[in-house]
Amino acid sequence: MRDQKLATDRRTLLTRVAAGAAFLAPGAALAQSGDLERIRAAVAAGHDAAIERLQDWIRNATIAAERRNVEGGADHMMRLAREAGFQKVEKVPTAGVPGVFATLDAGAKRTLGLYFMYDVKQFDPAEWSNPPLEGRLVDKPGTGRVMVGRGAVNQKGPQSAFLAALHAFRAAGRKLPVNLVLVAEGEEEIGSPHFAEIVRQQRVLAALRKCEGVIMPSAGQGPNGNAGISLGAKGVIELELVASGQRWGRGPARDVHSSLKAQVDSPVWHLVQALNTLVEADGNTPAIEGWFERVRPLTARERALVAESARGRREEDSKRSLGVQRWINDVPWLESLERLVSQPTANIEGLVAGYTGPGGKTILPGRAVAKMDFRLVPDMTAADSLAKLKAHLANKGFGDVEVNMTGGYDPTETAEDARVVRAQQAVFTRAGIPWALFPRNAGSWPGYVFTGAPLRLPAAHFGFGTGAGAHAPDEYFVIESSNPRVAGFDGATTAYVDFLYEMAAIK
Repeated sequence: MRDQKLATDRRTLLTRVAAGAAFLAPGAALAQSGDLERIRAAVAAGHDAAIERLQDWIRNATIAAERRNVEGGADHMMRLAREAGFQKVEKVPTAGVPGVFATLDAGAKRTLGLYFMYDVKQFDPAEWSNPPLEGRLVDKPGTGRVMVGRGAVNQKGPQSAFLAALHAFRAAGRKLPVNLVLVAEGEEEIGSPHFAEIVRQQRVLAALRKCEGVIMPSAGQGPNGNAGISLGAKGVIELELVASGQRWGRGPARDVHSSLKAQVDSPVWHLVQALNTLVEADGNTPAIEGWFERVRPLTARERALVAESARGRREEDSKRSLGVQRWINDVPWLESLERLVSQPTANIEGLVAGYTGPGGKTILPGRAVAKMDFRLVPDMTAADSLAKLKAHLANKGFGDVEVNMTGGYDPTETAEDARVVRAQQAVFTRAGIPWALFPRNAGSWPGYVFTGAPLRLPAAHFGFGTGAGAHAPDEYFVIESSNPRVAGFDGATTAYVDFLYEMAAIK
């Protein structure tokens, strides 16, 4: 029986080595190092431990919005860094949730910066087909074996694949070709309100100044296997608009009987009327005074990049994955993608007022809240945009509506000739994965602390593999792909190995 198990384990190992090899056509630096076969074998041998590590991380959820596990999450991130080989690891206190700063000195000539987030979005278990904090492995038809869990693809799965690459180096007895500087936070999902406090510590700045650039591990492939390389990301403002009878001076100071609406103003309608002033009649175009003053139009090069990216994506796939039938104003596919990268937005995340339970309660609420986010494009800034929003509300007669910003930051941009961008292109190309540059992500991350003053470093996302459901029920990351063009976990891990060698050697 034992011999049979060993034979099975051997076949599994060889299968994983082959699967990893399919996504690791090595560059000259890796091929010449002589490390390739040892590291490939170490990746496959460490697969089960890496998957257990990811499952354990998913179970250890930090939710900043709920102040859930904020210290434990930082401690867990520190342990992951130490186990991966970082020699110096410390918790960095902030006015909010603590972060983590770590360095790995491999004695290399070049240094790469890493951005990790260890927090996740809230969830309602009733909406999930599998427990959101279990990290269960399930078969997904047409996709393969996936891990389902909150944070699986955003971003613990890709980050775990990167950590697995570091474990493979250690298991193979090989030094990393670059040094690493890691900065991690537990507040990304609430707009990173205190991340700058971490990065702007003098010892952290000093370490980051040595870096060639910064990457955030991500699931960079689409369902069809094609990859996108983003040259930036939109900025964001997250806030609450609050209307109350007490502050307004009209309407009730607290909930009263709804029959009184005949003689008493409603703070809820007051908020709805305020919200209506923020967008044009189409519900899409921001109507905030001065909102487009700093919006930089797409350049000819950016339009060309969007067009190239559109040719590598299937519109039907995008609509199906999003559950939508039409784009805004029924615009064609290419124009919808141009809007995605070029347009600022005003979005209502949620509206909360009065009673929302079973049946009716016939009240006139004394308070109403709108949770909103505003996506920003170059050359907008969070500070200027927030000031314009407040001025707009005051000018429209809604100066009493409270504007409580909870997080946010400016857009990011990185030049396409930066080493962290060209290294991605080289690794994708060697793996035979079609890729396209994209001007910027429509989503946001706090890369401004790296790309802006005082560091002004290039910063980008990178990774193989795929997943879906970020911020939604049944979020997943592909572990074993049924599509030969899409990397599974081991393929993503070996791609990070090649990327590190490429970063060490690229001119």
